[in-house]
Amino acid sequence: METRKDIAAQKKLSGTHNCTQAVSCTYCDYAGMDEETMRHIGNAFAAGMGNMEGTCGAIVGAGVVLGLTTRDKAKSMRGMRQIMERFKARNQTTQCKLLKGVGSGQVLRECHDCVADACEFLEELLPEQNKD
Repeated sequence: METRKDIAAQKKLSGTHNCTQAVSCTYCDYAGMDEETMRHIGNAFAAGMGNMEGTCGAIVGAGVVLGLTTRDKAKSMRGMRQIMERFKARNQTTQCKLLKGVGSGQVLRECHDCVADACEFLEELLPEQNKD
């Protein structure tokens, strides 16, 4: 059975989606948004917010979905903190440049794996967020 994290990773591997889009578009139905609009939302967040210096786009995509599904600033912020902490614990960093090994030559995590990680952490959180 193919999971959403598998679907998101495939979107990234296919080259049709950046990391933000791969995560957010996989959950567009869950977030109540059409895929075309969701893709446009994610346009500017490729390569660590456009320059590899910023947060991994997969995490940004998870945050977009979280905000749209919770529709609550405090819940979204708490959830985002949890996603970022779990992502960093698994991958050593949340910064795109460091994940890709720019400067160090050591790739910590491939993009499709970052996408799968962000989906995993998002999925664990979404049911909890929607209880109250």
